Amino acid sequence: MSAILLNADLHSHSTVSDGVLTPSDLAIRAKRNGVELWALTDHDEVSGVAEARAAAADLCLPFVAGVEVSVTWAGKTVHIVGLQVDETNPQLLAGLANTRSGRERRARDMAQDLQQRAGIAGVYEGALKYVGNPDLISRSHFARYLAEIGAASSVSDAFKHFLTEGKPGYVPHRWANLNEAVSWIREAGGVAVIAHPGRYDLTPLAFDCFFREFKAFGGVAIETVTGSHTVDQYAEYAGIAARYGFLSSRGSDFHSPEDFEVDIGHLQALPRDSVPVWEHWRFD
Repeated sequence: MSAILLNADLHSHSTVSDGVLTPSDLAIRAKRNGVELWALTDHDEVSGVAEARAAAADLCLPFVAGVEVSVTWAGKTVHIVGLQVDETNPQLLAGLANTRSGRERRARDMAQDLQQRAGIAGVYEGALKYVGNPDLISRSHFARYLAEIGAASSVSDAFKHFLTEGKPGYVPHRWANLNEAVSWIREAGGVAVIAHPGRYDLTPLAFDCFFREFKAFGGVAIETVTGSHTVDQYAEYAGIAARYGFLSSRGSDFHSPEDFEVDIGHLQALPRDSVPVWEHWRFD
C-alpha cells in the first residue's frame, strides 16, 4: 500500500492532558476505527506514552511516541507536535515541566475573570472535575464545565463565547518559544510538526515568517489533514507544505467521543501530491 494512503492518526489526547479517554482506551478506539499508525500527543506531557505504547503493542497497532508543545509566537499561542520522541530525554522533560508551570495560577485567574465578567461562579472547582492531571488544567476543562452547567450549548460553543481573546475567561499565558520547542523535540530524537496551522489568526506575512522561522530552527512538517481544518484547507495546506518544502502530517486532534470534529481514524487521506512525514519511518 502507498504510504500516502496509510490511515495514520498522529495527533490525539488522553486523560493525561485534556482528553477524556485513558491512553489504553484511546489505543482501543484507534484500533477499532482502523488506525494503522497512531501517536499519543498530550499537551506538554509525555507521562502517558508508556501506557499507550504497551496498549498499542497488545493490539498490534504501530505506535509513535509524541507530545504537543504549547508555544508563544508573535504574541499568539501556537502548537508544535513532536513525533518519534524519546519520552525519557532529560532536556525534553525539563522543557515540558517548565512549560506546564503556571497553569494552575492561570486557571484561577480564568475562573475569576469568568465570575467578574460573566457572573459565572465556581468554574475553577467545576473544571477540576474533568482534569486527569492537575498540572495540565486547561481551557478545554473549563469549556466542558461551561457546557455541563448550560452556560454554553457545547464545548465548541463555549470557545465561541468564552475563553478566547476578548471574551470572558481568557487569560494569556507565556509558553515556550518556538526555538525552544523545536530544540527539545530534536534533542529527544523527534520530528517537529506545526499542528493545525489553519487555526492560527495570523496575516499572510506573519505566516510566511512563522513557516520560515520554524524551518530554520529544524522543523520539518506541518499538519495538512487534521480535524481542525476544513476539507478545503487540506489542499490549501498541502500546497503550503510543498511551497516551503515541508512534509505533511495527518491527525484528528481527538479529545472526546462526545465532542470532536473528526473521530480518531476517520480523516481523509493526505492530498495526492503530499509527502507523508512517515514515508521513511520503520515501524512494526
